[in-house]
Amino acid sequence: MLIPLFVLIIVIVAVGAFFIRAYNQIVLTRNNVDKSFSNIDVILKQRADEIPNLVETVKATALYENNVLTQLVKLRYQYSQTENINEKIKIAGELDGNLKSLLISIENYPEIKATQSFLQLQKRLTELENMIADRREYFNESVNLYNTGIQVFPDVIFAKMMNYKKMQMLNFAEKEKQLKPVQL
Repeated sequence: MLIPLFVLIIVIVAVGAFFIRAYNQIVLTRNNVDKSFSNIDVILKQRADEIPNLVETVKATALYENNVLTQLVKLRYQYSQTENINEKIKIAGELDGNLKSLLISIENYPEIKATQSFLQLQKRLTELENMIADRREYFNESVNLYNTGIQVFPDVIFAKMMNYKKMQMLNFAEKEKQLKPVQL
């Protein structure tokens, strides 16, 4: 009678240990994703905060792409209003493409490119883009570890029970892949 009870206790402890380990591992990787996105989010917000300066600088010359500027302002607002990481990633990609499109179209206007405020703004945006690129790699690695963690057996069982979902990586927008780099 004691041996079956002892075996049952061992099985219950083993199953409990499995769930605790799986839960802790998934929470650890999910928190790492959140932390790495928070690092990117700070820079994305800084970049979004530069958009009004860019709009004013470009508007001041009276030669600008009105649709692109309107879209940038709209996307900046949407980014500041959303809390969902996947939605922020989507909006950030759209912001990337529109911002790069505007900067490339500005290359056709030497009077804009020659202004000191635009040159300073362009330098600041380039610095921010470089920082985003550095942190994007860490974020994507964190997302990859999390996504792998919720898909491997036996952790997938627990992940499905807790309704953990696969997360998006921060990728380059299609426009960003197609456009030539901006020159300083």
